[in-house]
Amino acid sequence: MIIVFGLSILAYFFCFSFLGALLAGAFEKGRAAEIRATADRIQTGVISVGERFVTPRIGWRLKKRLLEAGQPRDYDVEDLVSLKIIGTIIGLLLSVATAALAHFTLSQMLIMALILAGAGFALPDAWLARLTDRRKKEIARSLPDILDMLTISVEAGLGFDAAVNRVVKNHKGPLAQEFYRWLQEIKLGIARKEAWRGLGERVGLAEVNSFILAVLQADTFGVGIGKVLRIQSEELRVKRRQRAEEAAMKTPVKVVFPLVLCIFPALMIVILGPAGLKILRTLSF
Repeated sequence: MIIVFGLSILAYFFCFSFLGALLAGAFEKGRAAEIRATADRIQTGVISVGERFVTPRIGWRLKKRLLEAGQPRDYDVEDLVSLKIIGTIIGLLLSVATAALAHFTLSQMLIMALILAGAGFALPDAWLARLTDRRKKEIARSLPDILDMLTISVEAGLGFDAAVNRVVKNHKGPLAQEFYRWLQEIKLGIARKEAWRGLGERVGLAEVNSFILAVLQADTFGVGIGKVLRIQSEELRVKRRQRAEEAAMKTPVKVVFPLVLCIFPALMIVILGPAGLKILRTLSF
């Protein structure tokens, strides 16, 4: 029993120390090199195993998800698979340690192992989904303003590349970074069509894909880019206003549940409480 208890404490210490290191590294800015070195030391024996589980199709899907999330911490597919395997192992260790401390039966331990291992396996996916959703919302919010600056710059006489360069200098955020990467790819000699296709894949947003398609069609058919940019900007502003109106229409529905679960019971207690006490006193006599 003492040995089992000691092993359980060691398992807990290892799991929480490792999770603390990952969380501290994931949320502290400016320490990418230290995070990378720590991850490399921990994942030395896991990456080779992770590569065996990644088929080309799964690898392509994971790579696309990483690109849409903005390639956080410069992670690649092998790093992501390694994190999923490590999370699964930590879940199993926690389930064994908890079962040993709580004296669970074998069936209870297996159920807990499945739950915690599944949670550890899915945690990197949830982290990526959160980053992707936040990045897409920020891009959708900044896209109309960036297109306005592009339109003004082009109509003022600048070339499209110079207008994009001005946008990169005056705007911050993921979309400005993607335009900067687009400029660098053009300077390296990559075809414009391929550079636009890569930008669309990295962003993964319908509005951006529509803008890229309009720019490519204008370049192909010789249409004035300024007119195309103005039309795209007006359409995006209409869509942004529609999204805001849709969110406003959803607000009353979202408020119903807090009202019913939290506010209405308190109001009922305040309003009917004195009457209920008076009724109880009357009946007691």
